[in-house]
Amino acid sequence: MTENAGTPTLGYIGLGNMGAPMATRLLDWPAGLVVCDARAEALEPFTAAGARAARTPADVATTASVISVTVLDDAQVRDVVTGPDGILATARPGTVIAVHSTISDTTAVELARICKVHGVSLIDAPVSGGAPGATQGKLAVMIGGPIEAFDRVREPFGCWAELVVHAGDVGAGTRMKLARNLLHFVSFTAATEASRLAEAAGLDIRTLGKVVRHTDAITGGAGAIMLRATTAPVDESDPWYSILGHVRNLGEKDLSLALDLGDRLGLELPLAHLALTGLAVGLGVDTRPENTGPENTALSGPSTKEHS
Repeated sequence: MTENAGTPTLGYIGLGNMGAPMATRLLDWPAGLVVCDARAEALEPFTAAGARAARTPADVATTASVISVTVLDDAQVRDVVTGPDGILATARPGTVIAVHSTISDTTAVELARICKVHGVSLIDAPVSGGAPGATQGKLAVMIGGPIEAFDRVREPFGCWAELVVHAGDVGAGTRMKLARNLLHFVSFTAATEASRLAEAAGLDIRTLGKVVRHTDAITGGAGAIMLRATTAPVDESDPWYSILGHVRNLGEKDLSLALDLGDRLGLELPLAHLALTGLAVGLGVDTRPENTGPENTALSGPSTKEHS
């Protein structure tokens, strides 16, 4: 298996719930695919489809020059890259290692520094979209690393990702993934609070879920407001001011009504309080003097009866 002119042979290490569907979309890559996994059964569908199986990450690097890594955690990534049978044992200068696992950004920076001594580029390239996105080829991948490495991986990554973004230097991809997942899991927590309110009000939570999924698909959900390049307060002359001011007015009205309903049902809604306190400040359109300082970060809300 040799590389075509300008087309790298690809390697994929880690064929689990995410790695397997991602690697499957690389089986038709012109210069071929080399796969590696500790489980022999995970390799069988790939070798049956024409990929070459490698015994170790080092074996992958003897052939492949763009190598994806999707393993469990920082320790496994370190072993795959720098261990006795790791990629660096055989990698040629110019090889690009892409770590898709969500690891610490400091681990990515440290490993990139080690790889650079060998003439190898390591980029952190975590993905968002889960197993369904991987299966459908609709993942988003956030890449931290040199632009030259980004340019090398953009085409192969496009086989399994619908959105390929350059987040910045090494570590930036992981930082972007952590910020994205902060929103994801805070939103999940808010969904549990909304579910408790709906249940206490005698509503069908599953029907509420259908409504949420339907409207988020239309409006874009929380991402719909993430269009400005800064979180600084918005000047009143800025066109964004009236738009975000409208969002604030609607949000504060609806949050107050939800809190009133919670009070009448005897239900605590701490996230709703935080949202009501922090929405205007977060949007950058709070003109109240007492809420313009950096200390006002909406970390605590008023008692429930203040909004009844």
